[in-house]
Amino acid sequence: MYDVIIIGAGPGGMTAALYASRSDLSVLVIERGAPGGQLMNTSDVENYPGFDTITGPDLALKMYDNSSNFGAKHTYGNVTKIENEGLIKKVYCEEDVYEAKTVIIASGSDHRKMGVPGEEEYAGRGVSYCAVCDGAFFKDRHLYVIGGGDSAVEEGMYLTQFASKVTIVHRRDELRAQKILQDRAFKNEKINFMWNKVPTEFSGDERKVTKITLKDTKTEEVSEVSADGVFIYIGLDPLTEPFKDLGITNEEGWVVTNNHMETKIPGIYAIGDVRDTVLRQIATAVGDGSIAGQEVYKYITSLDDK
Repeated sequence: MYDVIIIGAGPGGMTAALYASRSDLSVLVIERGAPGGQLMNTSDVENYPGFDTITGPDLALKMYDNSSNFGAKHTYGNVTKIENEGLIKKVYCEEDVYEAKTVIIASGSDHRKMGVPGEEEYAGRGVSYCAVCDGAFFKDRHLYVIGGGDSAVEEGMYLTQFASKVTIVHRRDELRAQKILQDRAFKNEKINFMWNKVPTEFSGDERKVTKITLKDTKTEEVSEVSADGVFIYIGLDPLTEPFKDLGITNEEGWVVTNNHMETKIPGIYAIGDVRDTVLRQIATAVGDGSIAGQEVYKYITSLDDK
């Protein structure tokens, strides 16, 4: 029996573990992969206070070490569901069941898939969602980045250190990324843009993707381009499938909370990218985690008083 189980070891989850364990609560963090969440797929972090710039994996390691300083335990597991039994919450993994007085959901989000022909077939064979993971495999190649937000532009610039050319394909005629990122991209001689285009199919040979079929969003004209690799950044989807039976998500699947990170179920909280919020950044996840870490202490203390 733990005081707190935290599902996910991204920036929010690790901050919650730090605050809760520092309050002398017993804490278990369950993570399905390497601690860090989306940080592990981020090349350079320039907007986290205290660092001019730091790589995502380096920041993740620092957070992980810090989160364990006061006794929080970490384990690997893929959470499949939570059962609410009033004062006790049961967290089911594929092979284990854990019990706790409170649960903090910090499962984050995943890169949205386009759902077009060839995307799944060529995933890992030229179609990727992680420039940090796969960029080095495409030295001196012509790469395409799909999307127009911060992630698409940032990762497009990251890829220029390997690629001979990077083309950013966006469904609109202007980017959604922050202006400072846009300015950098427009000045980068290796980056060019295709406006008002959406991929409708990825095709290739038995080994890898070689072509993208594009449709013009205004004229509906269809064209084909040769591509050595494709990196997709069109948004995020919440990783909330194991929690949908609890009735704490909205129509889009994001977990709904109040300002105290509380869901409508007493003792169950949600933080970070999985939460229905206006901004999903490292700093906001850390803020959510610190609030939740304190709130579970208050909740458990109130139970003890009763």
